[in-house]
Amino acid sequence: MKTGLSAGARALNLRGVLIYPAYLDPPAQAALLADLRAVIAAAPLFAPVTPGAKPMSVRMTAAGRYGWFSDRAGYRYIPTHPDGQPWPAIPETVLAVWRALVSAERMPDCCLVNYYGEAARMGLHQDRDEADFAWPVLSISLGDAALFRVGGTARRDPTESHWLGSGDVAILGGPARLAYHGIDRLRPGSSRLLAEGGRINLTLRVVD
Repeated sequence: MKTGLSAGARALNLRGVLIYPAYLDPPAQAALLADLRAVIAAAPLFAPVTPGAKPMSVRMTAAGRYGWFSDRAGYRYIPTHPDGQPWPAIPETVLAVWRALVSAERMPDCCLVNYYGEAARMGLHQDRDEADFAWPVLSISLGDAALFRVGGTARRDPTESHWLGSGDVAILGGPARLAYHGIDRLRPGSSRLLAEGGRINLTLRVVD
């Protein structure tokens, strides 16, 4: 795994979001994917709904102390999978990226795992269900390329877009920590990492 980069080195700056292209090489991506398969086996993917009862197009699960959850009661973190079982531990292959780019002392409380099928997308939103915005959100992309759109801290701010490829890592921190962001569409067939196609996105968050 490529862990020798320091924050800011070889990074693209997209409206304050730092993007590290191909931070994980193909063997590292494969190793991380194998660990995620184990996470998903222990905590199966589920389809959340918004508070307005609209089904989300992504399926998700999580690892760590908490998992992010959405239903008619609202957006929140919960300590167990919807089936009542504890979330599995965050794999060391994932934590190694956090240690290299964010902190070697404070580990994330949640690794949210989103699976995007060919037609899935994520509307513009802010990650603001955490207690301390001083810690960044770190995102890892695996599989098909996704068109990532980033704006400002107000929904109507101008946006810019960038294609995230497999192995790319993005960090939303500092002024961009509360930036609106989303995924407009995938580029099907752009990666062979996932046999079933699609994209897996991991987001690491400090919750408490």
